[in-house]
Amino acid sequence: MSHASRKRRSRRAKGGAARVLIVLVVTVVVGMAIAGVAAYGVIVDIADDVDLDRLTPKQLGEPSVVYAKDGTRLGFIHGDILRQPVSSKEMSQSIRDATVAVEDRRFYQHSGVDLEGIFRAALRNFTTGETKEGASTLEMQLIRNLYTGDSDDSYKRKIREAKLADQLKETHPGREGKRWVLTTYLNSVPYGNARNGLEIIGVQAAARVYFDTTAEKLKLHEAAMIAGLPQAPTEYNPYLSPERALARRNDVLRRMAEQGYISPSQATAAQSRSLGLKESEYYTRRREQHFLDFIRKELTDIYGSRRVRQGGLRVHTTIDLKRQQQARAALAKNYVNGGPAGALVAMNPRTGDITTMASTVPYGESKFNLPAQGKRQPGSTFKIMVLMAALREGIDPDRTSYVSRSGQTLLPGWAPKTYSGSSGGSMNLVRATLASDNSVYAQLDLDVGPAKVTKAARDMGITSKLLSVGAEGLGGLTDGVTPLEMARAYSTIANGGRKMRVRSITKVEFPDGRVRHPQKIKGTRTFDAGVASKVTEILEKNVQGGTGRAASLGSCRAAGKTGTTDGEADAWFAGFTRGMVTISWIGYPTSRQATGEQGGGRPARTWGDFMRVAKGDSCGDFPKAPFVGTVGTGRYASGGGGGGGADDGYDADGTDDDGFGGDRYPPSDYESAPQNPPE
Repeated sequence: MSHASRKRRSRRAKGGAARVLIVLVVTVVVGMAIAGVAAYGVIVDIADDVDLDRLTPKQLGEPSVVYAKDGTRLGFIHGDILRQPVSSKEMSQSIRDATVAVEDRRFYQHSGVDLEGIFRAALRNFTTGETKEGASTLEMQLIRNLYTGDSDDSYKRKIREAKLADQLKETHPGREGKRWVLTTYLNSVPYGNARNGLEIIGVQAAARVYFDTTAEKLKLHEAAMIAGLPQAPTEYNPYLSPERALARRNDVLRRMAEQGYISPSQATAAQSRSLGLKESEYYTRRREQHFLDFIRKELTDIYGSRRVRQGGLRVHTTIDLKRQQQARAALAKNYVNGGPAGALVAMNPRTGDITTMASTVPYGESKFNLPAQGKRQPGSTFKIMVLMAALREGIDPDRTSYVSRSGQTLLPGWAPKTYSGSSGGSMNLVRATLASDNSVYAQLDLDVGPAKVTKAARDMGITSKLLSVGAEGLGGLTDGVTPLEMARAYSTIANGGRKMRVRSITKVEFPDGRVRHPQKIKGTRTFDAGVASKVTEILEKNVQGGTGRAASLGSCRAAGKTGTTDGEADAWFAGFTRGMVTISWIGYPTSRQATGEQGGGRPARTWGDFMRVAKGDSCGDFPKAPFVGTVGTGRYASGGGGGGGADDGYDADGTDDDGFGGDRYPPSDYESAPQNPPE
């Protein structure tokens, strides 16, 4: 127990005993009038059973607010209620006066328990035989709203509330205490339900929902309507019963005039007005709705669904609204309604921050977030995972060559074809990358080992399902990958071999003032810097003179890789500058319908259109680090043991001495794009 609590208890035991006794005796009278009979000893026991120091205020909750990188409000994440606590200075005098007039006319005279009011209520209830008045003060109502939650109409509740209200007055004494009680009450009392069913708690939310204004700017007739709601929020709800709401409002205005808060003429003028409801979009207006849903999921993963529903968080994110506009402009330039959809993700490779997440699909048409949820076959953009694995093994891409033979049977049921169907002859890995040759990369994948390719993909940031089979190196994944995954993977290259944690939330502020950074910048070195530098060098050549020429940024150095899946159902461009990674994708979201596009077409053009205006200060020379490798000597390499001939890779007995046996790679594993399924 704190020192302050001990002092309060001491005062209660000494000077406050008589006052509490009076409260209890008066409550006996109320109890007798309401319940018929009550024993003094029972009442004492009930009162002794509660103590304000042992109670914890309820967390009423409120919507969480999400902000963009520049501090612009994106919108709210709603739980079960609408609430925005504000200070007394942010509440109009009208709402304070109207509340006192209708809920507790002797609020400024009594000390938490209104003895006069209790006697008056007891007498009326006794003479009528019904519970017409409860004599609850604002302090007693606040105890109910904030601490006990009691809703029964028994004398026991009255006794508990009277005892606790008396203690509350000691905790918050004097005029300032009254201000605290009224402000806290106005921030915690229910004001009915909005049209969307959410409960409105507190005067600020009520002002927003009913009149599209703030508590500070409430006009007299508006304040009177709101002040009349707490006694029966459903009965007086202006959406459900406008006539009753109007009558209740006018009654509040009459009481304000009777008690001297306003003049009779002011009351008459306000009573002559209509309710004046004004539909508000304050709580429903949202920007970047797909990203907001993404943030809600991130918060749920971090703090749990219960905490997110409770709300009250101030969430600061990484999204750049200017780049969002630039992304949509680039997408709009290259995509038309009725055709395939486009998606674009951009990330800072040094921090892992998501700066852009946009698509051509409006939120109203589909809440499915293509950049973050759309898992699609990555096509040849996944060949870079093979290249990263090969260089990690020390294979020199300049000196290691393979013979490109379209349709060469490498494993039973698997004969990868080049995109054009023609064979490219002997070429090193640099040229094979620029040509995006399927035949060469299929052989390289088997030489390196599909399990090592999977390991490289994981170390780059791919989290989707991988089976460690050869077709995956050509983009034939079971479930596919999202553009966001690919952005993280290519960020590992751009960041010199360091895999970064993806970050969308920079800071979370809690209602109690705590500040947390749940997604701190964190990188892990997963590749040697020389490997990343060499792959970047190759990908830069691909933009300069390979399949990615449409993505060239002129004097701004860029690197990237195209990807096209079987039947042109998906097309990609994955590229980066020194300080920015962007992934561009095209496809039909709900089918594998052909787009008629290759990665070097619209995806690369969209990437270029976006990056030319969004690149900012991300340009510059790529970091250089030495790479030392040797000639690859795998089974299929031209200079290796396999000789690169037409051998299907298997011995006569159906096994493979170098470990790639047929029983390890069943033909069914290769029934995925971009290659034709086995016969």
